[in-house]
Amino acid sequence: MSWWVVVEEQRGSERNWSLSEQFSFADRETAETEALRLAREYEPAYPWSPKSRKVLRGPGGYLVIVEGRTSTFHFRLSVLEEI
Repeated sequence: MSWWVVVEEQRGSERNWSLSEQFSFADRETAETEALRLAREYEPAYPWSPKSRKVLRGPGGYLVIVEGRTSTFHFRLSVLEEI
């Protein structure tokens, strides 16, 4: 079995959720470590000029709120086990 980190972010003018990235790992610990790193470092498609980010941890992953110059967007990272 493998563990996955998936990144979903809002895209388009209607801000629909879309799967942006997916990464496979051999174990849960590595997947969780990578998810935290991505929560802090991943560069989402929007906003274009990020000024700050807030990382919130919840069951199974993170929600990241990114403040831009003129708008706020968010993306989520989930740690999931393939069965």
